Amino acid sequence: MINGNTELIAHIGFPTHSFKSPMIYNPYFEKAGINAVVVPMGCQADNFETFLKSVFQLTNVRGALITMPHKVTSVGLLHELTPTVRVAGACNAVKKDANGRLVGDMFDGAGFVRGVKRKGFDLQGKRVLVVGSGGVGSAIAASLAAEHIAAIGVFDTNTTACRGLALRLKENYPQLDVCSDSNDPKGYDLVVNATPMGMNEGDPLPMDVSRIDPATFVGEVVMRTEMTAFLQVAQNRGCQVQVGSDMLFEQIPAYLEFFGFPSTTAENLRSVAQLSPT
Repeated sequence: MINGNTELIAHIGFPTHSFKSPMIYNPYFEKAGINAVVVPMGCQADNFETFLKSVFQLTNVRGALITMPHKVTSVGLLHELTPTVRVAGACNAVKKDANGRLVGDMFDGAGFVRGVKRKGFDLQGKRVLVVGSGGVGSAIAASLAAEHIAAIGVFDTNTTACRGLALRLKENYPQLDVCSDSNDPKGYDLVVNATPMGMNEGDPLPMDVSRIDPATFVGEVVMRTEMTAFLQVAQNRGCQVQVGSDMLFEQIPAYLEFFGFPSTTAENLRSVAQLSPT
């Protein structure tokens, strides 16, 4: 039963946003006996700054999950930026510290990285390629850069966004070899599709899969379909792959740790989730 002692996590998004996270967090909280709940809150972009500050006036708010289109705006409201937030240019989790300051981080990329590492892939010293420089691609690139990789290639048909991401990577990780002029996967140890391309059979693929070495780890961000056409072709070549939904379930333990709740595993979250099939 929700009462004044129940700790709230506000999930703030656009009014028309489909809020899936409560159907993962809340069953976990109930099973674990944690007196907390994730509450969806729709907010227009023009009202977001005032609304976020108002949310943190509540005495039982532990933090806020931020979804589009507010991830970029939230950065300007933070008192402290992590390297991941600076590179991604966005933030999707905010809490108030002991001094009353709003601090935030970006966990889209953390979910991807946790999934890759849990599958036994050691990122240190590796060469990685991220195709797609939008919100999720930037977040993944930011989290990968923090893992002491040797080099990263970023690519997007939006050359302005791609070059901006490359510049932010170099500014925050000056030792990192960064290039932004090709989506050729040849020579990379890990390649990531952070675009909708290759979602369905017959779609154009985000890169020339015939150039991917069978020893390369291949990741996807699309969640609508578990095995996208892109992943299926990569798997047929012998590549180890990671499906898009792994990123969602792997990032939630990182959120829980950020907010100071007991953490769990992606497997446990999958077992209790009440998501409707799509």
